[in-house]
Amino acid sequence: MKMPVTGNDLLSIGYTKSNILSIALKLANSAFSTQDKDAVVALFKKLKDYPENFLDDEVLEPLATAMIEEANTPKDEVISLIDAPKEYAVFGESHIEPGAKAQMDVAMKLPVTVAGALMPDAHQGYGLPIGGVLATKNAIIPYGVGVDIGCRMALSVYDIPESHFYENEARYKRELIAHTKFGAGHGYHGQHKADHSVLDSADFNLNPFIKNLHDKAWSQLGTSGGGNHFVEFGIIEFDATDEALKIQKGRYLALLTHSGSRGFGATIAGHYTRIAKDLCKLPKEAANLAYLDLNSQEGQEYWIAMNLAGDYASACHQVIHDKMAKAIGAQVLTKVENHHNFAWKEILDGEEVIVHRKGATPAGKGVMGIIPGSMTAPGFLVRGRGETAAINSASHGAGRQMSRTQAIKNITKADMKQVLKDHGVSLIGAGRDEAPMAYKDINMVMAAQTDLVDVVAKFTPKIVRMADDGSRED
Repeated sequence: MKMPVTGNDLLSIGYTKSNILSIALKLANSAFSTQDKDAVVALFKKLKDYPENFLDDEVLEPLATAMIEEANTPKDEVISLIDAPKEYAVFGESHIEPGAKAQMDVAMKLPVTVAGALMPDAHQGYGLPIGGVLATKNAIIPYGVGVDIGCRMALSVYDIPESHFYENEARYKRELIAHTKFGAGHGYHGQHKADHSVLDSADFNLNPFIKNLHDKAWSQLGTSGGGNHFVEFGIIEFDATDEALKIQKGRYLALLTHSGSRGFGATIAGHYTRIAKDLCKLPKEAANLAYLDLNSQEGQEYWIAMNLAGDYASACHQVIHDKMAKAIGAQVLTKVENHHNFAWKEILDGEEVIVHRKGATPAGKGVMGIIPGSMTAPGFLVRGRGETAAINSASHGAGRQMSRTQAIKNITKADMKQVLKDHGVSLIGAGRDEAPMAYKDINMVMAAQTDLVDVVAKFTPKIVRMADDGSRED
């Protein structure tokens, strides 16, 4: 009885474990089943080495064609990084951990990188460090934008004097609890759902993936995430009249919110990061910086989805601020909003670039922004100076000096309670991972970016609400 040709026989003459091997093995033991095994193996060796010689063969032509097509299919080649990182500006370098700078060094070696900068609140993240600003040529990096797409700050300054707040503090606390909802996965249902024109955007019909997220977006509209997201009442002080904002010198009650695009944005981030990693093979140290060409279908889809998530995040803040103004019967004297974890098309040195600001505030000439401290430290209303070396950016906060794990390990409940009492802050929710001591000194951070922004007013937190379930940004 003739011995069949085995997979090992074909592997020994140069075949590899692939679909081609399966086809060849089946063919060898069917069309050539009556022939001598050694002769069949020799024939298939010639076929492997010279498939073009078998294109006229009645039996072997399909396999020869498949071999040629496989040989001509582009392989998933790893994209090389440039040899040395391009130079970039670092603000507050002595306060930035080595891990953040190491991540920025890798980002500056991408072949699509044009320029970069590191803000004084920078710390290590995934892909681009938090506090990293990266300008690229016609490429968008999903993890350069971040998971919480369009995360933003929004500030409403009310026509309510400081004294009225202190006289009615219990009422303000009740309204803050009544009109906010926090935490990963949390949302509204039924008649309690909010409404906003963003839900009518045609971009929700971009593709089935985005369309299927519409209900999630609707349920979480007007809610805040976990982690460092907050809604807080505080006193904002203008040392001088600001003509542009039409605000007189004085101290006013204000509402400050920090949150992003919730589960909607996080799902988009995860989906398009996976696509980018499939399409853009980078060395291991740069894998989380996989990018999409903006001329590609995938790049265009992500760009539209990212902008929709940004609009959605803004809508969440608007719902909260509208509810709160109505609840306390206040007139809004001015409102300022800015976002990070986003990418913008901007002109840098005469060419259009894609500017990623992951945990960094836009600070172009005259652009307003809010830079918060911690639940006890002041935040600052600022006006950008348009510093080119910083790619028109500034910090987005104080920045962590302890990881969440370190904070829980090193900070006691008693320590946290005492610091809140010392600063006269009433806290609703939050865990020790968000304790003030886990953050850098905001005054130190602001001192490192005097070339980037001018301070317009100082905001002092008084009643702070955060997620009370231990959840992170979702």
